[in-house]
Parts: sequence; structure tokens; C-alpha cells
Amino acid sequence: EIISYGTSGAVFTLLVFSDYPELVFFFLLFLSIYGVTVWEDLGMIALIQVSSELHTPMYFFLSHLSFVDFCYSTISTPKMIANILKEDKIISFQECTVQFYLFCTFGVTEVILLAVMAYDCCVAICDPPLYMVTMSRNLCVELVTCGYLNATVCSVIHLCLALQIPSYRSNVINHFFCDLPPLLSLACSDVTVNQLVLYIVAIFSEIITSVIILISYLFVLITILRMHSAEGRCKAFSTCASHLAAIAVLQETILSWDSKSQIRGWQKGEMVDSVLEVEEQSRRGYLGVSLFDSFIPDSMDMSLSKLQETGKDKEA
Repeated sequence: EIISYGTSGAVFTLLVFSDYPELVFFFLLFLSIYGVTVWEDLGMIALIQVSSELHTPMYFFLSHLSFVDFCYSTISTPKMIANILKEDKIISFQECTVQFYLFCTFGVTEVILLAVMAYDCCVAICDPPLYMVTMSRNLCVELVTCGYLNATVCSVIHLCLALQIPSYRSNVINHFFCDLPPLLSLACSDVTVNQLVLYIVAIFSEIITSVIILISYLFVLITILRMHSAEGRCKAFSTCASHLAAIAVLQETILSWDSKSQIRGWQKGEMVDSVLEVEEQSRRGYLGVSLFDSFIPDSMDMSLSKLQETGKDKEA
């Protein structure tokens, strides 16, 4: 069925586990994973807001990373979960464009935030006495704002180019949400410009952020090797290792998605892996950044103690 942009009631059909008989199992599995993801991300944001000990540049960036991870997962997962048990797994053209626009926005923002956090880690380890001066509140806000703005501009470019496609040869998308590459593969017209811009933006973002991360960790490595204290080395290494774990998760997901969606297409059996990658990326990113940091559990204990004391005072 050929559909055109602007056609009244134009819809796409998403192939959400159409060939899988265990629909109830997948529904409960992804619903539980998504619930845990939301709890972790929103819990992290709330904890950072209420704990004065965590009002530092590192946790300011971590709160925004948690927010981006929450949005990144929420854009596609609830619709996908609802479609698992529905016979008509449809999404309107307008919903489709909004979905891939927001997915692209928060995906690029996450990449930029991890690069910013690498620079923050570099300053914290290489120049501890001037850390709070260098990473001022204004600078932190400017860095995060630039990340959001850059991602928004990239997504607007892709959206404007996608809206120029006059028609699609089919309304069946072999994916669990409206990602841009599967959508371009259905276009009737030439989409060379769209694909070229997509690759240029992706490569440029990857190169810039990777250079920032590599340079930052080069300085960190030099500083760690010059440390005489074993305890200082261990603490610095733990902070770096947790952040590098989050970066590794994101890069592995990006490479995996590129090979499946753009090189050879989605094969049967890979749809489940892809959904899990979206969900686990935010959870492993959250855990990777905070797992080795003792301030998080300490702050949780302090926050719970304060709540208990407040409750006792009210009872008294």
C-alpha cells in the first residue's frame, strides 16, 4: 500500500513480535524491565535533588543523564508494550515522526552528556583543588544546554528532510518503533540526501565526542600514574571505570543497531535483543556511573534517616 505524507488517516503498522507466540511472556517481561528502569532513573533524579551532599557538578550531569535515559526509554517502550497484545499494531504518521524525532534528540544528547561527564571526571581527578571553581554552576548549565540544543538541531534537520519524502511504498515498518533508517527504506523517492546527512551527523557526533573522551582519559591516566597513594589511585580508577562502563554500553548499542538496521536489516530473533538493548542501556548506564561511587548509598541512608526523623517528630 502506497501512502503519502499529508494523507488523512495515514498510518504505519509496526511488526512488534508478530511471529512470536509467547506474547504474554514478552508483555510481562518488558513491562517489568521498563518499570525498574523508570524507578531507577526517577529515583536517581529525586535523590540528587533532595540530598545536599550530591549538589556537585558530577551529580548535576548524572541527574540529566538519568532524565535523558528515562525519556529515551519512554519514547518507544510504552507504545511497544501496548502493541504486543493488540492485533492492529498501528501508529499514525504524525506519531511516527514525533517518535523518531524525540528518539534521535535524546540519543544524541546522551552521547554528548557522556563526553561532558568525561571532561568533568578529568577536571575532578587532574585538578581537585580548583574543581568546583573550574566546573562552576554556570559552566555546567551551559554545557548541558549546548548538548540539548545540538541534539535538537540534528533532529530538526532529519525531521525536515524526512517530511520532504512524498510517499512510501509500504506502511509496514519492520521494527518495534519508528526509527529513521527503517522509515527511509520504505520511501518511494530517492533518499540519498537523507542517508548522507544521517551518516554525516552520526559520524561527526561520534568523532567529536570520542576525541573529547579519549583526550580527557589520557590526562586522567597520566595523573593516576603519577599518584603515590594507592588509595588515591584506587578511588580515581573506580570513578573512571564506572564512567567508561556507561560509555562502552552506549557504543556497543550504537554499533549493534547500525549493523542490524542499516546494513542487513532486522532478522527474526533479533527484535527481542533490540528491545532489551534499549531498556538495558539506560539501566546499565545508570548503574555503571553510580555503582562504584560510595556517595550514592551513603546519601540514600542519610535521606531515609531524615525521613524517619521527620516522621517521628510529627508523631511526637
